[in-house]
Amino acid sequence: MTPLPGSVGISGLTVYDWEAADGLCGGTPHMHLVCSEAYVVIDGEGSVQTLTTSGFADTPLRPGDIVWFTPGTIHRLVNAGGLRLMVLMQNSGLPEAGDAVFTFPPAVLSDPDAYQAAAALTGDHAAAARRRRDLALEGFQTLRGGGLREFHTEAHRLKRDLLDAWWTRWRDGPLAATLATGAQLASLKTGDLSHLDHGHVSRLERPEDSLFGMCGLLRPYPVPVPVPVSVPVLPTRPPRGSSDQSPHPHPPKEPS
Repeated sequence: MTPLPGSVGISGLTVYDWEAADGLCGGTPHMHLVCSEAYVVIDGEGSVQTLTTSGFADTPLRPGDIVWFTPGTIHRLVNAGGLRLMVLMQNSGLPEAGDAVFTFPPAVLSDPDAYQAAAALTGDHAAAARRRRDLALEGFQTLRGGGLREFHTEAHRLKRDLLDAWWTRWRDGPLAATLATGAQLASLKTGDLSHLDHGHVSRLERPEDSLFGMCGLLRPYPVPVPVPVSVPVLPTRPPRGSSDQSPHPHPPKEPS
């Protein structure tokens, strides 16, 4: 089975309907260091609260909406009723495989053992997930008043030992997929159509079992493990014989 296009990860998510201290229902605030994430709204309604160095925002979520955000965006899903999403994750689903830092209060963030204890789901997983959510929300509310750059520093310190493993996941997943496309384009320029002989279809069934995730009941689709391959070094310019005239002499207008 080949990885999903672009080596993204995908999960079904039913957002928690547990009420928090501020009267809103929803998930656990957290941040990713190197991964963008997208929400495709399937059903229900709610919003995603976000916090970046540019400030706080509350973006509505309704069926058919697609909302995405980049690394460094602290996000909290709010469930206003029956909110269900498909979550698309960069780098072969790395956000659910380590690239997530909860917004726990500073005293917890600064102590790796305390952080791991607060993040772990032990005993009754539902109760533990709810405690984790509430603790992260406490820290999130504090961060809305300041201290975001200090949070970035602590997040890096907590995850820096994983960076080599993340790099390998990126190299063997999305980078390999991008290089493979480049190699195919280079082959087509020379008339080599051999990769078209290897077309095939893959299928993933909807996972039956759900997990207590960061933001709700999670049904992660398995991420096929990419096999490291040797990809030829790509030219920085199109191969000889191609037109030097760009089909778009001016940058295309961004869609409105």
